[in-house]
Amino acid sequence: MDRVLVVDDEPQILRALAINLRARGYEVDLAPSGEDALRLAADHHPDVVILDLGLPGISGIEVIRGLRGWSGVPIIILSAREAEADKIAALDAGADDYVTKPFGAGELLARLRAALRRAAPAEEEATVATDAFTVDLSLKRVVRDGEPVHLTPTEWHLVEMLVRHPGKLVSQRQLLQEVWGPTYESETNYLRLYMAQIRRKLERVPSQPRHFITEPGMGYRFEP
Repeated sequence: MDRVLVVDDEPQILRALAINLRARGYEVDLAPSGEDALRLAADHHPDVVILDLGLPGISGIEVIRGLRGWSGVPIIILSAREAEADKIAALDAGADDYVTKPFGAGELLARLRAALRRAAPAEEEATVATDAFTVDLSLKRVVRDGEPVHLTPTEWHLVEMLVRHPGKLVSQRQLLQEVWGPTYESETNYLRLYMAQIRRKLERVPSQPRHFITEPGMGYRFEP
């Protein structure tokens, strides 16, 4: 189930979008300000963000920049601002699409589906198999010895990020920023704890990992 973060300071728009999105099977988080948006994004890792530009506190443009500092989540702007300069500023800051108010719900939902399709892993990369377990990126599922393995959301995000870069070093800072957010980039103890849990669940011999390799002082690497 895809998670959508809706950011708007108009309560009626938040309510309307929440009803429409939940009726179509999406999980929805609602943020009335930019500060709330950045907090919810770091806590819940949405699959797509619908964002107003005119917000109390920090602006929509600042929210885009804040998200782009650590996340590639698709961002759809939903704004009453129609000026070309506003659209250019939002897209240059890192937004993926721009819809002006008033808007049709059908068009917005179609753009949301398109953003999710573009962000989805390529079909040939959807499943990664090792001698111990299989990771299905499209279904967000790990299977070991024919049985699904329960991973917490945080464990899944770490596994997903490493599996998407097979054989490549992913730095501690990258992992911390992507999984916990930009304010956690020095909390390397988080990584040690969660990687130990992942190895216990997935490696044949957790004390001698073959697939989730530590590069001391630098980061981690996934070997298929």
